[in-house]
Amino acid sequence: MKVRFMGALRSLMLASTLGAVSSLMVLSPQAAVAQVRALPDFTDLVEQVGPSVVNIRTMEKVALRTPAGGPGDDDMFELFRRFGLPVPNAPRQAPRRNTPPGAQQGEEQPKGVGSGFILSSDGLILTNAHVVDGADEVFVTLTDKREFKAKIMGLDKRTDVAVVKIEASGLPAVKMGDVSKLRVGEWVMAIGSPFGLENTVTAGIVSAKQRDTGDYLPLIQTDVAINPGNSGGPLINMRGEVVGINSQIYSRSGGFMGISFAIPIDEAVRVSDQLRSAGKVIRGRIGVQIDQVAKDIAESIGLGKAQGAMVRSVEAGSPAEKAGVEAGDIIVKFDGKTIDKFSDLPRIVGDTKPGTKSSMTVFRRGTMRDLTVVVAELEADKVAAKEAATDEKGKSSSAGKAFGLAVSDLSGARKKELGLKGGVKVDQAQDAAEAAGLREGDVILAIANTEVSNVKDFEALMAKIDKSKAVSVLFRRGDWTQYGILRAAKQ
Repeated sequence: MKVRFMGALRSLMLASTLGAVSSLMVLSPQAAVAQVRALPDFTDLVEQVGPSVVNIRTMEKVALRTPAGGPGDDDMFELFRRFGLPVPNAPRQAPRRNTPPGAQQGEEQPKGVGSGFILSSDGLILTNAHVVDGADEVFVTLTDKREFKAKIMGLDKRTDVAVVKIEASGLPAVKMGDVSKLRVGEWVMAIGSPFGLENTVTAGIVSAKQRDTGDYLPLIQTDVAINPGNSGGPLINMRGEVVGINSQIYSRSGGFMGISFAIPIDEAVRVSDQLRSAGKVIRGRIGVQIDQVAKDIAESIGLGKAQGAMVRSVEAGSPAEKAGVEAGDIIVKFDGKTIDKFSDLPRIVGDTKPGTKSSMTVFRRGTMRDLTVVVAELEADKVAAKEAATDEKGKSSSAGKAFGLAVSDLSGARKKELGLKGGVKVDQAQDAAEAAGLREGDVILAIANTEVSNVKDFEALMAKIDKSKAVSVLFRRGDWTQYGILRAAKQ
């Protein structure tokens, strides 16, 4: 009986195993095909786009003799420069610590390495501005090992885009992709010269689009490995089209950490067109210094959601001042375009042709106002004015003691100096006032969306506001205007 049972069990196990194997034999070819389809093959793309990618090396003249002992790892300089460390692609300084020992003034020394790609068959090449900025000579090497001396047609530091030209013809130009069709999670590939290793291929996916890193353009974020020398090389989609220029990485160590950024190719081409035609990029400006709008500030002043760009200061004689913009205004629309983030404003204004009469909507003390501004041309960055001198000490009012505030009237001279019609000076800021960011010497311009012209206004306002609720306060410090939230301590 036992023998029969064991025999039956073996037969059952064998039949089950054969059935499983049979199922695998039927399904495995399909599964294999599906798996192959799911994993990208970059070989054709490399053959297609690779010849259009170039290596760029730069040279500069030695400014002076320097002592021995400077760092010699030129391959790391580009990456270090992008993230605040000493690099060769930074503007020249004296003394240059990376100059070889005994180098004489006027000698040419290697400055840095980078990548680029061919825009047109007659030798136009697109790269990053930081790759060629400050170089005395630029050399471009093609995949067939031909080397050319290049001419810088123009560069734009704000967008980190540059165009260089070599005297050649019949070159393989890249195809441009449509960034609007690029999707998060899509496979992309980079080709460049990391550490001088030409035509190195790396791949990954699009991690995010429209990533705001504080630069003039929103960037494409990927997890493609980008290292020193990759800068200026193309980011390529699976159709063999260039969708971006590899420009930056995020790093705490100086090396690649899985986050890299690329300039969208549509924006880069727009910039390159101006560089080729004019040698520079012409941008609009209105003359305001702006900041983000915090959620609690937006709620306290009645704006609702955190949106727009808060005006911290208005440049004297600027288009914004002529249009009636005031410090403390929140610009929510420009030329009909909604300002979702404060960084949207300089991009929209920058894209506006100087001389254009543009509409602008601002939120000021609880109401929306429509203004018209004539956009001017953006010139060199202006240095902020120095903080105003200390005001004369006047009689302080303690009407704001519930918030830890003591204020006094501004003198006529101080109002003129600051360009203000009214306001009260903070003589003491403790407790709630200190927590709101106020400090002695600040000038309060408005409380709870109501203008404060003098101490009398301040006292009248303090007498009627509900001190048990959060109250917005608009104040100025030097040339900067900002909002704070006053919350009285619970008794």
